[in-house]
Amino acid sequence: MKKISRYLPFLFFILLMNCKSDQNEGDALYFGGTILTMEDDQPEAEALVVKDGKIIFVGTKEKAGKWIGKNTKQIDLNGKTLLPGFIDAHGHITSRAGMEQAVDLSPGPYGTVNSIPDLQKTLKGYIQKNKLAAATPILGNGYDDAIMTEHRHPTREELDAISTTNPIIVIHASGHASVVNTAMLKLLNIPEDIKDPEGGHYGRDSKTHRLNGKLEENANFMALIKFTEMMPKPKPAANGLSQSLQDFVKAQDEWLRYGQTTICDGRSMGTSVGLLKEAAEKNLLKADVVYFPDFEANKKEWKSFLPHYMKYEKRLKFGGFKFSDDGSPQGKTAWLTEPYLIPPEGQTPDYKGFPIFTDETLYTDLKTIFTDNITAQLHVNGDAAIDQAIRVIGKLKDEGIYKPEIRATLIHVQNSRPDHIAKIKEIGVIPSYFSSHVYLWGDWHYQSVFGPKRAAYISPAQSAKKAGILFTIHHDSPVTPPDLLTGVYSAVNRTTRSGMILGPNERISVLDALKAITINAAYQYQEENRKGSLKEGKLADLVILDQNPLRIDPKKLRDIQVMETIKEGKTVFKKE
Repeated sequence: MKKISRYLPFLFFILLMNCKSDQNEGDALYFGGTILTMEDDQPEAEALVVKDGKIIFVGTKEKAGKWIGKNTKQIDLNGKTLLPGFIDAHGHITSRAGMEQAVDLSPGPYGTVNSIPDLQKTLKGYIQKNKLAAATPILGNGYDDAIMTEHRHPTREELDAISTTNPIIVIHASGHASVVNTAMLKLLNIPEDIKDPEGGHYGRDSKTHRLNGKLEENANFMALIKFTEMMPKPKPAANGLSQSLQDFVKAQDEWLRYGQTTICDGRSMGTSVGLLKEAAEKNLLKADVVYFPDFEANKKEWKSFLPHYMKYEKRLKFGGFKFSDDGSPQGKTAWLTEPYLIPPEGQTPDYKGFPIFTDETLYTDLKTIFTDNITAQLHVNGDAAIDQAIRVIGKLKDEGIYKPEIRATLIHVQNSRPDHIAKIKEIGVIPSYFSSHVYLWGDWHYQSVFGPKRAAYISPAQSAKKAGILFTIHHDSPVTPPDLLTGVYSAVNRTTRSGMILGPNERISVLDALKAITINAAYQYQEENRKGSLKEGKLADLVILDQNPLRIDPKKLRDIQVMETIKEGKTVFKKE
């Protein structure tokens, strides 16, 4: 008995070491490919170890050995590339979900509707295929006059040619305008003598002054909200999920296929907030979702959001409020200081678009939330809208109300001017560029919207970089699919659809573009300490690509495929 007791301390030490070994054992080891960390002090690594949803090691394969145990899953990348999960700096997942039941009217490269006859054929085919009753409303989404051969919006009469009994509404690719037929005007109770709402416009025929079916900005948003509220709610599916929740899950899966582990809902309106909360409560969120309620739409109850600020609750976080200061440049509703090169139909040569807010309204509203240190995303496309945001936030900063640590974000910043750069840096806001504009609409901006000089300066990421301004890149889905790699391609190459290089001086490196959708976007969301790079202690939010973006011809960046998306160590998408 004494002999056994002599060995008890040693046996206890062995058991303790075994327990420690099990505790330190990683869940997964990634190796055998390129690992891009987005950390300047260690840009690349040979191995990465994950445990309990977090990164516990980034470094050499040899040193990773201490974390390998009998239960560690060893994942050979086989030459593929591992990066931090992409972060959606600005998109609209609930809007995309709301379009799941809409007829797709997108042009190339994502769709096939490249003319008004294509649009008519698609909608007629939808009616016939689904054997719709004569009074069934139809929602179409994604038509784009910038790309369609006619370079104009369809008219009320052209939609009437599809059906005089089915109410039809088709939404412009920008989301800032729509066109309706006569039956939809009646359904929505829009009379011929209706007055323009503040911040909106009803299009009219220049000769007859009759409504031509076009709805812009607030006229469009009011119609869409009313249309949504009027539609009957489908019965829940067999799994108990409503149609809205099923559509949300489909939309979320699309974001995951594009490699994003953090998703944005950039202008939550109407039933959107309730939908997000229900999805979270039912544990349907596979990725983190950051939502920004439209302040004007939620003005009466804005304080009810404050207890949820910057807190993830079942993967859902209230990240601040959204303000839409103007419209769309490709839709020609953005607010400019100089006229559009070619004004839209029905407008005079001095047409410059229009604002949504007065300075007084924007000042009062921003002061309200900045006083409580709540951040904001401000949609500003035209240079006049950018001027307004800089002017108002600058005044609030001078008054000690806005502080750069609030990290307000200017969204899109398309029609930027060189003088904006220093002002943006001075007031301490983050520009988030919709860089895909250069590729998708660059020719349109050059030929019809801004002209050569102004078009060459859209999304001026290199100017921001030189000035030391942190910037992000977004996709604004459903304006485009949630495709951040096209944004990277566009920011790096600045090549339009026709092959023209638009603003070569504003091209940035591939690495800077990747940082804009990872570590910079994490900073924008005040999450840089837990996301955006591959570093010990951060969440294991990862994406695996079939090619290394830093090693291929930059012209082939759009060809890169997302092979797998991993959220906190768990695979949420894997390419078959």
